[in-house]
Amino acid sequence: MSTAKRSTMKAVVWHGIGDIRVDDVPEPTIQEPTDAIVRLTASAICGTDLHFIRGTMSGMVPGTILGHEGVGVVEEVGADVRNFAPGDRVVIPSTVSCGYCPQCREGNTAQCDNANPNGPAAGTAFYGGPKDSGPLQGMQAEKLRALYANSSLIKLPDNVSDEQAILLSDIFPTAYFGAELAGVKTGSVVVVLGCGPVGQFAIISAKLQGATRIIAVDRLDDRLAMARTNGAETINFEHEDPVEAVLRLTGKTGADCVIDAVGVDAQHAHGGPAKPDAKKAKQDEETVETVAPDAKPENGQWVPGDAPTQAAEWAVGMVRKAGQIGIIGVYSPSVESYPLGKAMNKNLTVRMGNCNHRTYIPKLLEYVAAGVVDPTKVITQHEHMDSAIEAYEAFDQRQPGWIKVELQPQA
Repeated sequence: MSTAKRSTMKAVVWHGIGDIRVDDVPEPTIQEPTDAIVRLTASAICGTDLHFIRGTMSGMVPGTILGHEGVGVVEEVGADVRNFAPGDRVVIPSTVSCGYCPQCREGNTAQCDNANPNGPAAGTAFYGGPKDSGPLQGMQAEKLRALYANSSLIKLPDNVSDEQAILLSDIFPTAYFGAELAGVKTGSVVVVLGCGPVGQFAIISAKLQGATRIIAVDRLDDRLAMARTNGAETINFEHEDPVEAVLRLTGKTGADCVIDAVGVDAQHAHGGPAKPDAKKAKQDEETVETVAPDAKPENGQWVPGDAPTQAAEWAVGMVRKAGQIGIIGVYSPSVESYPLGKAMNKNLTVRMGNCNHRTYIPKLLEYVAAGVVDPTKVITQHEHMDSAIEAYEAFDQRQPGWIKVELQPQA
């Protein structure tokens, strides 16, 4: 165990729903022989982080450092980390995996039996999350204690920049995983629900996996414009009913595959044919109260989505009979509603889960290194740690142009 004197660093810290701060916190130290200390050179803000601040994902522990996306330089390694050395540039997978349990050996690294301190049955362990996932201190900080570094860290080639690599830590592999869950193959017609950062990479991933047509659904013009740039046809659900539009565009057949990249913080249409009637709006209001009972919105900030199950319902409605749905948008354990009967009567296959990052990153890193994909076109903002709270507020409010925010941890 390291005996070096502990000093402090800057980090984005969760103090409560609606309350995050940039604090001075102790620097991490080696605690296990499989640990490494990584000096972070790039981090990012993810929509999952917003769930914790909005209160749509419960169980956060005050004092937890946020962030599960990171790139950096190894500073120190434990005695059993034999494949990395100080000075190595690495990308850090968002989810933690030991590399040797049965789940890891099968590629199910998000369900590692050993990584979660709460035990094998606890499920996914990831940085900067709630108690059920660790809690493990996150990557919106100057340094990170990387667990199981020997099996989880991935060395970066010189021709892949930090800016490119930060998108390999979570959202690109998550989207690629989502396309696989949805059964995308050569010739598929695919719908992507949600054109945030993961949705953009879901479009890119569906193309890589052979999709012939990709239809992207959102309500924000800047996100839909980026979706078109990435090769998708677009539907703005403020202007038309997305289920009816997909059926019309597919000769009333429906899509082969639907990727739900929205999750629990979905928002209603404010007008047009997709706006819910009074009965549906009331049902959704009651669901929000169940999902986020402790939410503390203030002056339009940290407001939970008002349609928690909307993406799930639309997906079932717009996929063809015997089609497939992949769910990668985050749903908290308190969400218990799903259109099961409609899905069953269409013979649908519905798959979901947390991405097995360590399994997918090496392949996607090769795409980036070879110039097949340049992930940086999804990044719209670059902010320093000192401006993290303002960046969070703009991202939370979905201000125009704020699609993906890279954080620069170092002074």
